[in-house]
Amino acid sequence: MGKDKPSNFLFDIISSDLKSGKHAGRVLTRFPPEPNGYLHIGHAKAICLNFGLAESFGGKTNLRFDDTNPVTEKTEYVESIRNDISWLGFGWAGEYYTSDYFETLFSYAIQLIEKGLAYVDDSTPEEIASGKGTPTEAGLPSPYRNRGIAENLDLLQRMRKGEYKDGEKVLRAKIDMASPNMHLRDPIVYRIKHASHHRTGDEWCIYPMYDFAHGQSDSIEHITHSICTLEFEIHRPLYDWFIESLEIYPSQQYEFARLNLNYTVMSKRKLLELVEGNHVSGWDDPRMPTISGLRRRGYTPESIRHFCDMVGVARREHVIDIGQLEFAIREDLNIKAQRAMVVMDPIKLVIQNYPDGETESLQSENNPNAENKGGFRDLTFSKELWIERADFMETPSRKFHRLAPGQHVRLKSAFIVRCESFSKNEKGEISEVVCTYFPESKSGSDTSGIKAKGVIHWVSTMQAIPVEIRLYDRLFREEFPLKGTADFKESLNPDSLRIIERALAEPFLSQTRPGDHFQFLRTGYFCTDPDSVDGKPVFNRTVGLRDAWSRQQKQ
Repeated sequence: MGKDKPSNFLFDIISSDLKSGKHAGRVLTRFPPEPNGYLHIGHAKAICLNFGLAESFGGKTNLRFDDTNPVTEKTEYVESIRNDISWLGFGWAGEYYTSDYFETLFSYAIQLIEKGLAYVDDSTPEEIASGKGTPTEAGLPSPYRNRGIAENLDLLQRMRKGEYKDGEKVLRAKIDMASPNMHLRDPIVYRIKHASHHRTGDEWCIYPMYDFAHGQSDSIEHITHSICTLEFEIHRPLYDWFIESLEIYPSQQYEFARLNLNYTVMSKRKLLELVEGNHVSGWDDPRMPTISGLRRRGYTPESIRHFCDMVGVARREHVIDIGQLEFAIREDLNIKAQRAMVVMDPIKLVIQNYPDGETESLQSENNPNAENKGGFRDLTFSKELWIERADFMETPSRKFHRLAPGQHVRLKSAFIVRCESFSKNEKGEISEVVCTYFPESKSGSDTSGIKAKGVIHWVSTMQAIPVEIRLYDRLFREEFPLKGTADFKESLNPDSLRIIERALAEPFLSQTRPGDHFQFLRTGYFCTDPDSVDGKPVFNRTVGLRDAWSRQQKQ
């Protein structure tokens, strides 16, 4: 079991449990997102971990929506979460909602009262907070802590019936106001919230707190290994207390370090700020760290799963360089992506010794690194071509090996040309380069004996199609956007998106579909955007061919 999975401490825990006969040799994990936003790359790690561990041991994973806060939750988020998990390549054993268990959870609350382990508190939120004490000083018992069982049961039922306003009363567990763990100082179990729920409507006006609903929902589903991020480590004693007090199935919680990336924020609340403030186009903006944003940018499920494997499973928090994520997608697309030539800042190249009106069919490899070698595509060569402005220099530096007066260069998959002259427009910009080509220098059958140090890409003016290019970069210019500023949005990178409205591309790109992947030669990896329409494809830059960002920061 699990021989193809990298070892980690959670893997070792489950292995030990199975060897000891714990849980009768069964493994059932769960992924329990709150449907209050779109999933991000941090959730992807949790998804890969929960589903991956279960798969390693022949187990299963439940998808459970922690829908206990009706104010922030939407069916839209539920649907996006389902889609993201499926896209990553995982299937869940059962789909559940904490709201499925509202009646059962309420009965558990009644049991706690009947055992003398819970009471209704009329204190204000401020009074409850001040009564908690400090980590070094014990809290003060609520004046309502010793209410009788009958009174507490009556008040809880009246809370459920909607007789009280929001915040007027809460149900609290009766544990230990002197505990060194602040979470055990009579935590709130239920609060009043008159708000319509996305599934139960107005049936309920009291809702369980996360700490109460979490472990009990795990227990109801007989989850064997409840895997959480490290911030819930201090909540584990409360998780165990509720299960032990209610004498229900003993699910157990384990914690791992969440994924932290530089140049990124991964708080759903802060991501919502970016969306609502129109700093991005939506949750699936390709600059966002959401799974839907990464998908639209051109990341593949395999690259994200590989990235999650690379960063591993740790017990303590640390920051991962986003360059590792970019490495994972480059590595994947290098094998998968169709090659294409696209000129983003065109100038015309005229081959003076090529016959007027004639064309020639050439071939270029679709992907020389593909496992099946990728095949070939046809290119149309003609007298007039488009090349990149940056590939010509009037007065070249010593290391410039592209076009310049008297200098040779090879046109990709075509011929060697020599620059003879150039012209400028009224603005003083290069507008046209005139070259001579050498017919005997054809790629694959070159007998010219001419040495060209550089290779440039091109498209024929006769067949080039206009395309829109969206050059995405990192959303934040600061490595740690949440540090050193009162507002993380002050760290937004003003150059995170540059749009080229009329680049020129090979004609086969007119047939592309949203989600198709390409390597634009010498430029980077790109993905077809859903905004594409007939006659005007739109491409998002997924990542450059190399890590240009690190070099920029060192300059």
